[in-house]
Amino acid sequence: MTTITTRTVEYPADGLTMTGHLALPAGVGRRPAVLLGPEGMGLGDVERRRADALAELGYVALAFDLHGGRYLGDPEEMLARCLPLLADPDRMRGIGHAALDVVCTESRTDPDRIAAVGYGTGGAIALELGRDGVNLRAIGTVNATTTGRPGEAARIRCPVWAGVGSEDPIMAPAQRNAFTAEMQAAGVDWRLVVYGGALHAFHHPPVDHPTVPGVGHHPQHARRAWRDVVDLLAECLPVTAAVDAGRGA
Repeated sequence: MTTITTRTVEYPADGLTMTGHLALPAGVGRRPAVLLGPEGMGLGDVERRRADALAELGYVALAFDLHGGRYLGDPEEMLARCLPLLADPDRMRGIGHAALDVVCTESRTDPDRIAAVGYGTGGAIALELGRDGVNLRAIGTVNATTTGRPGEAARIRCPVWAGVGSEDPIMAPAQRNAFTAEMQAAGVDWRLVVYGGALHAFHHPPVDHPTVPGVGHHPQHARRAWRDVVDLLAECLPVTAAVDAGRGA
């Protein structure tokens, strides 16, 4: 395991002061970067650990914030914020661009090699960055087979991977079909993995607060989905072994 460094970063977005978690790989050279978006509850330790794991693989990783430093464990409060957000592509893009700006101003980031990976609401934001024409190398989503405004998927410039549970009532078959139809019509290089028997947020360990109906952890598929995300990054955004002016990678 490589030595990584982490720090909290504050930045404005959506009228709030966001508090993200930035994880940097060992070394001094520029590295590819990953934006990591959380489920609708917001940034928590699960996403921070995933950002750290990506940094250990050699990526600059920013687990970005959705709610101004708050984690919304009350389902009603979470839905009251997320449903209007999910219905407003421009707001989602604003949150995504603000996080992208943080990553791009980090000196360790190779600004031409950035991917966006997100879960739930964070995945919808990753997709909206693609629909906004951002130069991403890959988009990966779990529980976020969301569709966008007509025609805008044609602006996606990278492969899109999506994972969803077969029993997810929030991202139900009709929603999945609409998403894949949008990607296909736009000529996107897309993939969809349906994890058999899994519910919504199957990737997320159990929480000690109420959740919306249809949520459930599936440990085996959670591990598989993480491997699929890592494989997507290895394919589209490989970490090179180059050294920086002889000072070590």
